[in-house]
Amino acid sequence: MNFFELLWAYMLVFLLAAVPFFEAYVVIPLAIITGLSVVPTFIIGLAGNAFTVFLLIIFIHKIKVWRQNRRASEQKEPSKRSQRAQKLWEKYGLPGLAILGPLLVGSHLTAFMGVSLGENKQRTLYWMVISITLWSIVFSILAYLGVDFLGYKDHNFLNRFFPQ
Repeated sequence: MNFFELLWAYMLVFLLAAVPFFEAYVVIPLAIITGLSVVPTFIIGLAGNAFTVFLLIIFIHKIKVWRQNRRASEQKEPSKRSQRAQKLWEKYGLPGLAILGPLLVGSHLTAFMGVSLGENKQRTLYWMVISITLWSIVFSILAYLGVDFLGYKDHNFLNRFFPQ
C-alpha cells in the first residue's frame, strides 16, 4: 500500500468508528483483519468513536440544562416512565450502563442515556471512554488471534476474496 492509500484507510477507520452504530469495537477488528497495523488502527478508531461520543455528551448536556430551566417555571410531577427509568438507573448506575450499553444499543445511545438520566458530563465521558476502550481491546485481540489461528499471519487474507 502506498502512503495515500494507507492514509485513506486510516481516515476511513476514524470516520467509520465515529459513525453511530458502527462503533470502534466493530471497525477496529475489521481494519486489523484487512491488514492495517494493530496499534495505529486501535488508537485512530478509539479516537473517532470517543470524539463523537464527547460531542454528543456536550450537546445533550446543553439540551438538558435548557429543559431544566424551562421546566423550573412549570413545576409538574415526573411521569411514571421517568420514575421507572430512574429506578433502573439507581439499581445499575453509570458503570453498568456504560459497560453493557455499547454492546446492546451502541456507545452513542448509551452516552445519551447516561446524561439524560442525570449523570454529569465528565463522569459520563470517563465511563464511556473506559467502556469503548475495553470493548475495542477485547474485540481487537479476538480479531488478531482469530486471523493468526486461521493461519493468515500476513493479515491480507481478504485479497483472496477481492483480488486487485
